[in-house]
Amino acid sequence: MAQGMKLLFCSGLAVALIGVNVMSAFPGKSHSGGKDDPVLQYVVNNSLREHPVLAKLKQRTLEDRWNIMLVATEQAQFMGNLMKLIKANKTLEVGMYTGYNALNMALSIPENGRVVACEIENAYVDIARPFFKEAGVESKIDVRIQPAMQTLDELIAAGEAGTYDFIFIDADKNNYDGYYERSLQLVRKGGIIAIDNVLWSGLVVNPAADDLVSQNLDALNKKLHKDERIDLSMLTIGDGLTLAFKR
Repeated sequence: MAQGMKLLFCSGLAVALIGVNVMSAFPGKSHSGGKDDPVLQYVVNNSLREHPVLAKLKQRTLEDRWNIMLVATEQAQFMGNLMKLIKANKTLEVGMYTGYNALNMALSIPENGRVVACEIENAYVDIARPFFKEAGVESKIDVRIQPAMQTLDELIAAGEAGTYDFIFIDADKNNYDGYYERSLQLVRKGGIIAIDNVLWSGLVVNPAADDLVSQNLDALNKKLHKDERIDLSMLTIGDGLTLAFKR
């Protein structure tokens, strides 16, 4: 290894950073890249208040070979608290996976609240549904099994622009810009768009010439930084979380 080069292990990936040590600022998710980080585990052990059905769904998800896609539990709780803070009632998730955060959203909103969850894999929906039912929130969650862009376009065409309080984007990264633009139409003024994986295990820092995903995420990050339609915070929680507050 060249002098001054250090390795950062985040979300199960090794990223070579020359002369930069960002491990303490960006440990990754508590169940993957940050599972051996004592400070992050201290945070989880002293702040996570996980609903028992969420805990069961997390354990089931960790059995899946793609469990790296599971949202960090500490991040999900933070977003749930944000939803409560803004009194969110109508929410949307772009990319449901096994349903951990869709369930978290449903548990964070009122009894008459609604979660529209976008997913394309029936197998993941089949994992999620029994847990939704066990938690008593099955009626709150409207799962749309089709490409997320199609669902977003349908919601806009149905006159739902400006009616969503909170939107979480966590699907295929190359379509993030399209998801963001449609979400900005759907969210109300003062509502929040939360965008996951914006740091992409550090690969967005000077992305490689052949790494289109990192390039696209980097381009979106730079676009949002200049976007006058929103107020903005980028956080190092999980794999990087951007919060866009619609003006």
